[in-house]
Amino acid sequence: MPELTIPKVLERLITKPKRFKIAIGGRGSGKSQSIADVMLMKAQTEQCRIGCFREFMNSLNDSVFSLMREEISRLNMTNYNLDNIRQIRLGNVEPFIFSGMARNIESIKSLFGCKYFWIEEAQTISEESLKVIIPTLRKEQSELWFSANPRSSEDAFSQRFITPFETELARDGYYEDDLHTIVVCNWRDNPWFPDVLNQDRLRDKEELSDAEYRHIWEGEHLDEIENSIIKPEWFNAAIDAFEKLGIKPSGSIVASFDPADSGPDAKAIAVRQGLHFTNVDEISASDGNEAADEAIRIANDSRAELFAWDGDGMGALLRRQLEDGLVKCEARMYRGSESADFPDSVPDYDDNRLQKPNKDLFYNKRAQYYTELAWRFKNTYNAVEKGQYIDPDDLISIDGSIKLINKLRAEVCRIPRKLNNANGKIQIMPKQEMKRRYNINSPNMADCLAMALEKPLNSKRKKSKAIVFEGW
Repeated sequence: MPELTIPKVLERLITKPKRFKIAIGGRGSGKSQSIADVMLMKAQTEQCRIGCFREFMNSLNDSVFSLMREEISRLNMTNYNLDNIRQIRLGNVEPFIFSGMARNIESIKSLFGCKYFWIEEAQTISEESLKVIIPTLRKEQSELWFSANPRSSEDAFSQRFITPFETELARDGYYEDDLHTIVVCNWRDNPWFPDVLNQDRLRDKEELSDAEYRHIWEGEHLDEIENSIIKPEWFNAAIDAFEKLGIKPSGSIVASFDPADSGPDAKAIAVRQGLHFTNVDEISASDGNEAADEAIRIANDSRAELFAWDGDGMGALLRRQLEDGLVKCEARMYRGSESADFPDSVPDYDDNRLQKPNKDLFYNKRAQYYTELAWRFKNTYNAVEKGQYIDPDDLISIDGSIKLINKLRAEVCRIPRKLNNANGKIQIMPKQEMKRRYNINSPNMADCLAMALEKPLNSKRKKSKAIVFEGW
C-alpha cells in the first residue's frame, strides 16, 4: 500500500467523516492531486464506487481521468490496471465514473451505488446541478467532496459553501460543523510547490491586477467578468473613501429604489449624501407595494430630498403610492430605457476627439448613468491608490458597514458592456442577456447606485461627463 502524502492543512478532510468535504484555494495548492490520491486509496481499501464529476465535460480529457492515471503511476499502485487507455480498472471492476453534469444531469439522477462523489472545478457548478447531485448520493456514510478555486461570490457554489462561513474561513482558514469540513489551501501550504510554478506566480504578481492575482493564486473571489465596466480594485478603493481622503460627506441626500419585477429578483434601496453611500440594501417583501412602503420609510428617515425609482416594469405602477408617502421629497421615475439625459451636451473627457454629444454616445439612459458610475469609481481609485487630486464631486464612497457589501461588489463588478452594437453607441448588456450568458441575476443594488446619481431639481446640475475605457 503506497503512503499517502498531502499538505497538512488538508488533513482535516481525511480525519473525520462529514457529509460535505470542500477544499478551496488557488493554483499550485495541490488540492486536486491530493483528493485524487485520497479517492484512489478509498476505492482500493473500501472496494467502493466513486463518481468524478465536472459541470462541463465533453470528453475524458476534460475530467480528472488523466490526473488519476498519472497518480496511479507515480504512486506505483500496482493493483490498478491501466492497459486500456480509456479505463481505470481495479481487479475486474471500474471503480470510477467520469461524467459532466450540465449535459447529463438526468442520467446522474439514476446513478446509485456510489459512496463518494468528487466534483472538480466546483466553482462552475450550476444551482440545478447542486440540487440534483446532493440528494442523489444517499448511501450510508457517503460523502461529497468538492475542489474549487472560487470565482464569483454570487455563484451557486460560493453561495452554498463559502459565503455562509466566510468569517471563519478568513479568520481560521477552515470551517467545521456537523455536516461540513471546508479547508482553504493555497500555494504556500503546499510543501511540494514547484519552482517553475513559483516563477509563474511571481510574474503574475507583477503583471496582473491585484484582484486577478489574488483570485488565481490566493483563491479569492473574482467578482469581474469579460467586458465588465467596473474593476474590483476600483470598488475596493471606494470603500470608506471619504475617510481615506479626509472628505466630510455633504450635499443633497438622494434615495433610489428598484422594486424588481415579479420573480426571484430582490428589491433594493440605496441612500447617498453627496459622494457617500450610507446605505445600500435588499428589501425583503412579498410584493412591490410592500417593498415600496419600506423604501418610503427609509427615504423619509434619511430625510431624502430626491427619491428615484425604476419605472421600467412594475415600478411604473407605484407612482401614486410613492408620491403620497414621501415627505418633503421629490419623487422621480427613472427609466433606463429612455434616451440619454442632456442629449446635446458633449461629455468633457480627454479622449472624446469626435466631440460626440450624449445622444450620439449612449444607447440609452442606463448606459449613460452606469458610465458615470464607472467613471466615479475609477476617479476614486486614482485618488485613493495613486494620490491624484480629483474634485470630490466626481468621486464615490461606499460605507464599509453595509452588510451586503460583498454581494454589492459582485453586482457592481459584473456589469458588462455590450460590444459591437449596430449603432456604435455605448450600451450596457441587457439583463436577459446577462442571465443567459453569465447566469447573473438582475443586479438591483447596482442599479440603485446608478439611479442614485440623479440630482434634485434644486441642486446645480453639472455638465454631463463620461469615461473612456480601454478597448471602447
